[in-house]
Amino acid sequence: MRIILALSLIVLLPLCAAERVDAIWSAGYVVPVDASGRVIENGAVAVKGQTIVAVGTRAEIDGKYTAKVRLDKPNAILMPGFIDTHTHAAMVLFRGIADDRKLQDWLENFIFPAEARNVNEEFVRWGTRMACLEMVLAGTTTYTDMYYFEDAVAEETKAAGLRGVLGQTVIGFPAPDYKTPAAALAGAEKYIARFKDDPLIVPALAPHAVYTVADDVLQQTRALANRTGAPVLIHLSETKRENDDEMKKRGKSPTQILDGLKFFEGGRTLGAHGVWLDDADIATLAKRKVGLAHCPSSNTKLASGVARVVDILAAGIDMGLGTDGFAGSNNDATLMEEMDLAGKLQKVTRLDATALNARQIVEMATIMGARALGIDKITGSLEAGKRADMITISLDAPRATPMYNVYSQIVYALKGSDVRDVMVNGRQIVKDRKVLTLNESAVVAKAKEYKQRILASLKEKQ
Repeated sequence: MRIILALSLIVLLPLCAAERVDAIWSAGYVVPVDASGRVIENGAVAVKGQTIVAVGTRAEIDGKYTAKVRLDKPNAILMPGFIDTHTHAAMVLFRGIADDRKLQDWLENFIFPAEARNVNEEFVRWGTRMACLEMVLAGTTTYTDMYYFEDAVAEETKAAGLRGVLGQTVIGFPAPDYKTPAAALAGAEKYIARFKDDPLIVPALAPHAVYTVADDVLQQTRALANRTGAPVLIHLSETKRENDDEMKKRGKSPTQILDGLKFFEGGRTLGAHGVWLDDADIATLAKRKVGLAHCPSSNTKLASGVARVVDILAAGIDMGLGTDGFAGSNNDATLMEEMDLAGKLQKVTRLDATALNARQIVEMATIMGARALGIDKITGSLEAGKRADMITISLDAPRATPMYNVYSQIVYALKGSDVRDVMVNGRQIVKDRKVLTLNESAVVAKAKEYKQRILASLKEKQ
């Protein structure tokens, strides 16, 4: 009897020694996007609570951990979720309302009037739900927003299970939520206090741009950001007209205007677009450690130009990728399209096929975007101690075969529709392309309903 008991203990000892975790996800290829640039064949990630415990080969992970939940995808890539560094999420309800127009014409004659007649808190809630539905199905786990009623955006983002760096807009004319910049700043301060320690939401301030916000308001925004620790999001040198107008009025570029106001000092700033930055601007942004968001679809669709991404990265600036708004500047929220286009634009405009390689582009969509936003300590790569924000990308489609280089396949061949599973903060929110946190049919139906309301409102004002 003693011999049998001893043998039983020997058999059970390895099982008892294994650490219990909440989930283990494994895949044919794990791409951690860490400093090593490694690709782990037959890899796995162990998750406990909201945190990644370990990343390694499947044999290594299975030898150390047992899990309540297993997800095994031998014919898939497992990698960090994508980080969208510039969006206007709720504008999805204006998708395609005024395409093929110049930015100022689009904004001043279509978008601003449509917003004035339609945007309220309910609009923002449904628009955010629709945007989150689309983003998460394309593999985005963190997004950066600049819009109105941002507390409602935060609530809906949390309900959908996404991570968000969400900026309350401050603008120099009556907006749908606040009629004055002073009211917007007061509201923003309450919003920041409410979500300051939230596990999913980073509350931010979003002064629209130098041409829509007065200098003193820009300084007040920075002061509030520094006092509360919130990041600041702002449109920066998006168009040639923006740069030319400021040069005529003040003899300075938008970057130099903001630097003169000490706008970049004291905390994290992310500038969206940066298409028309010159050498002096790039040097200033590098010195001030400003992050940037590159939005290639928007910049091509609105004919704004092509950002100097290669030069910007060479200067040591962290530049992520953004989809921008759905209402004409892009029309969708698929970051994998931005990855593909970002690389090709740099190659063709520089006449250099080696410019901006696939690994760099994947980093822009993940860890570099996280650094640009100042959240790289918690997300952007699959590493022990970071939040479990990760996706699987199926390799079942014909376009996935053959595969010689994983990074190239992600950027140039695979599509957002190949994303199968999504986890954010340790919680699976997409399972085999079914969103578990949103009622897809109800959200789509409401978006169709809003189309009729918006069209009716525009006809009434003609």
